[in-house]
Amino acid sequence: MRPISIPVYILQSWQNDLSEDEKIKHIQQSYKNLYKGNPEVSIVIPAYNEEKNILQTLLSLSNNETKYSVEIIVVNNNSKDNTEAIVKATGVNCVTELKQGITAARTAGLMNAKGKFILNADADTIYPKDWVQLMIAPLENEGIALTYGTFAFIPVGKTGRLTYFFYEYFADCIRVINGYRKDEAVNVYGFNSAYRREQGIAVDGYQHPPGSNEDGYLALKLRNQGYGKLYKVNDIKALAWTTDRRIQSDGGLWNATSQRLKKFFSRSKEISIRSDL
Repeated sequence: MRPISIPVYILQSWQNDLSEDEKIKHIQQSYKNLYKGNPEVSIVIPAYNEEKNILQTLLSLSNNETKYSVEIIVVNNNSKDNTEAIVKATGVNCVTELKQGITAARTAGLMNAKGKFILNADADTIYPKDWVQLMIAPLENEGIALTYGTFAFIPVGKTGRLTYFFYEYFADCIRVINGYRKDEAVNVYGFNSAYRREQGIAVDGYQHPPGSNEDGYLALKLRNQGYGKLYKVNDIKALAWTTDRRIQSDGGLWNATSQRLKKFFSRSKEISIRSDL
C-alpha cells in the first residue's frame, strides 16, 4: 500500500528548521557512524547544480541504519553553483567528472567506489532510514544480480500529494505491463538500484546504445551475462521520495501523463529503457 501522505521520517529530512551549518554538522556526525572504514557499500550520487537539494539527500542517507560500512560519493558534473563546496564541507567524498551527462557521472562514481556493492542515488531524493539495508541485503544471494525499488513524489509544484498518490498507482500499472511487453529492466531506476561493483565493471558499466538508458541497460547486461536475476524490493520502507521537478519541467502532471502514454503505446520494437514514470 502506497502512502497517501509523506511519512514523518521523510519530512524530517526534507523540511526542517536547521540552518545550512547545522545540517552540515549533523551530516558530519551521522556519516561517521555510517562509514565504519573499509566500505562494503558505495552510494553514488551524480550532481549538477544541486546546492538547494544535496544537503537534504545527504541528511537522509547519513541517518540510515545498516550493518554495512557505507561510503557516499557525490560526482560533481560541472556544477556552476556551490554544490562541490557544500558536499566537501560535510566530509562526504566529492569527485569531479568533466564530461557532461548522467552516463559519465555514474561511470566516474563506479570507478572511484571502494565498496563491493554500488547503490545508486540522486541528489534531489530523500531515502528512508532502512533503504541501504533493504536494497543491499538481497545481493548477499549470488543468484541476484541487481536490486531495484520504486519511488513516490514530493510535490514542489502546484500538484498536491493526493493527486500523485493516484498517479503513482497508474504508473505502477504501466510498469507491470511494460515488464511483460518489453522487459523487466525497463522498470529499473538509476536513483534506486544496486549491484556488485566487480560485475558492473565486467559488463562495461553504464555504456549503452542509442535508444536505451544507462540504468536499465546495465540491469539487462548483468542479467544476460548470467550474474543472476533482477530483484524488485517491494518493502515500503525502501520507497524513495523524489521531487516532481521533472514532471513540472514537462509542463505539469497532465501534459507529462500524455507524453508517457504516447511512449507507452509506441510500437517501437527496441527495448526502451526509461526512468521517467
